Order: sequence, then C-alpha cells, then structure tokens
Amino acid sequence: MHSTRRSCLKMLGGSIPVALAAQVSSKAERSKLAMPGLYRGRVVQVEHPGSIMAGQYQAEPVRDMMRRGMTTLTGADGWVDAWRLFVEPGDVVGIKVNPVGMPHVISAPEVLREIIAGLTAAGLKNQDIVVYDRYRAQFYKAGFDKWLPEGVRTMSAAEDYEGVQHAIEGYDPDHYMDMALTLPGYDIGNLTARRSYASRFITKSVNKLINLCVLKDHQSAGVTLALKNLSHGLVNNVARSHATSTLNACGSFIPSVVSLPVIRNKVVLNILDGVKGLYHGGPGARPQFVWEHKTMYFATDPVALDHIGWKAIDAKRAAVGMKSIALDRPDEFSTFLNRQPEHVEIAGAMGLGEWDEAKIDLRKIRL
Repeated sequence: MHSTRRSCLKMLGGSIPVALAAQVSSKAERSKLAMPGLYRGRVVQVEHPGSIMAGQYQAEPVRDMMRRGMTTLTGADGWVDAWRLFVEPGDVVGIKVNPVGMPHVISAPEVLREIIAGLTAAGLKNQDIVVYDRYRAQFYKAGFDKWLPEGVRTMSAAEDYEGVQHAIEGYDPDHYMDMALTLPGYDIGNLTARRSYASRFITKSVNKLINLCVLKDHQSAGVTLALKNLSHGLVNNVARSHATSTLNACGSFIPSVVSLPVIRNKVVLNILDGVKGLYHGGPGARPQFVWEHKTMYFATDPVALDHIGWKAIDAKRAAVGMKSIALDRPDEFSTFLNRQPEHVEIAGAMGLGEWDEAKIDLRKIRL
C-alpha cells in the first residue's frame, strides 16, 4: 500500500502542532483530471437574475447557467463537448450531493438533473451514474431519490448521523487518513479512534466524482464549500475535527482528508450551487441567514473555487453589517470560538489547488 506522510503545512507564521500531523494511506491512479484538474486556478461565475423566483429555482435559467458555465470553464464549442472532457462511456461516475441545510440550502433538483443530463449526453448509461451522500436517512429525507431518472443509482455509507462515528461498515480499511486526534475520552493509540476511512462508494463503486456543493457558512470550518463537502462526506470519524466549540481542528483535518489519493484523484469537477446561499449560523440553515445569490460557480480546482466562494459569503456579511467569517466572534447561532476557513489556504499549500488570488482566473458572466 502506497503511503505518503503529510505534515499539515505552516500557517499564520507558525507551525501547526505536531499532534495534528497526518498520514494518509491510499492508492488511486492519477490522471490529468486529478486535483487541481484541467484548469488550475480557473473559476467561472455565472449569474442569472431569473434563476430563482418566489423562492423557487427556475429550471430553464438554471439549465442555461449550467451550460454556459461548462462551456466557459472548458472552452468547448458546446455543452456536450464540455462534459466529454471529463467523462466517457464506460466510466462509473458519482455525484456527491449535500442535504445538511435542508430544507433551505441543499443541492437542488434542477442542478442535479442538469448534471445527469450532461453525463448521459456524453455517453454514460443511467446505471453508471451514482448519486451519493454519506447518510442514507438524510439522503431520503432531503428527497434526492425522487429527482432521479430511472436507472440512476443511489448510495450511502452509513444509515444516519451519530456522535462517535467509529463504525467502519460501509468504509474501506485500505484507504484512510490517520491523525493523532480523537474525540475526548478516547485513547490516542486506538487506531479506529484516530483514523478516518474512505467510503466504499469512492474507493470501490465509482472511478470519477462530480462534487455538487452549496454556498454556506459553517461555524467551525468557516465555510463549507467544495473541500468540506468532500472531507466530511466521504470518510467516517469526522466529529473529532470539531468535537467542542474550542476543540476545532477543521483547518488541518479538511485538507488532510481531501489529500487522500482516492479522493484527490477521482474528483474531476466541482459545481458550487450558489443560487441560494447561507451567510451565518451554518451548517444548518436558518431562514433569516439565507439569501438569493442567484449565482453558480464552476471549477476543477476546489481551492480556487472555495477562495471565491468564501469571498462571496464575506461580501454578503459585510453588506448586512457583520464581521468577516475569520474575524467574527461566537453568538447564539454560531458558537465556535474560532472558525477555521484557513483550511482553504492550507489545502492550497498542500497542492490541492490555487490559493493565490493573483493567480486565480475568475471569469464572470451575467445572463
């Protein structure tokens, strides 16, 4: 088993404590599509004022946003050609959705259906498309299963959320991130308590993944965009990353998980649904903090994408008189002492994408 040791890199002028050094053990074939993908540093931002009306997504404007976003990202002549750069007949492609902010801010059916349309237009059979979220109960509660064309499969790793998350049924013991961090009360020498194992969905069931994330604030991670949709959706034992309001290791945990070869080498495209966004109090979405951003983002590079998404949330916070995510203090809706959006910059330092804004190619389109 190929094994790479990664000490989560320097930040804020000092070293991350040695206790949070991480080792990943995983193997997956690397290709030109692996992170940061075909278009390092490129982010396409597509706005459509008609994408949501009376609180409801509008299918035709969303379709237009999706197709324009894909052709602008890739430079392809048409939307089908754009999808063919990422997938081909014979692939088994997963789509990672996000139900956590239900019912207010989740992966939307109009977006999901357009992704599936792109995959089938590129030559995939419906049965070679697998829509996934980690928890089966949340997947069905959100209604994702009701939105799918006949033959498209669904998959999960566990039945539902629970606090300890040490069960490894549904996960692959050959692919893990080992970090000297456990939930309080567990022995650091307990391998189950200090490892996060990748789901069998990503290790065994699909060879490529489309990451369908949403635009949200998060009280421990700062933001939950492309990187966190992967780190906390594709492995077990994630509660240790933010066990209490002061035991918060998201800054190092998130990039360490995403650096697993079986994740970084299989995620070929990130689509950030920002038609609606959440600017405070996440990950659960309270209606008073939801806004209609009417924008979608496209990138193969999750770091560049998350940098731009983070700025969009901070801009909304500034517009309503709130401090930026990184400088905010706890309140009744967001209780963590220090949020850790720096996980995005650390992911860039670990080679997962482009953090430097001067090197980010942001292409803005308004339809």
